[in-house]
Amino acid sequence: MIAQRRNDFKLVNDCLSGDVPVSERVFEAVAVLSERLEKLKRGNSLFAGVSMSEQFEELALAESMSAIC
Repeated sequence: MIAQRRNDFKLVNDCLSGDVPVSERVFEAVAVLSERLEKLKRGNSLFAGVSMSEQFEELALAESMSAIC
C-alpha cells in the first residue's frame, strides 16, 4: 500500500514535469491523492490550510472536464 502511494505521487509528479503523458492512470492517481488530502483535512485541523499546487488543480479540473464529455 505504501508503495502504491509513492507510485501515485511519482506518477502525478512525472506527469506535471512533462515526463509522462496524461492518461487514465494519471487521473486515477490525482483522484486518490485528492481524496487523501481531504481525509487529512477532515481528520486534523493542522492540514486545513494545505492545498495542492496550481498545476495539480488544473490536472484535476481537466479530469473532471473529461468525465463530463
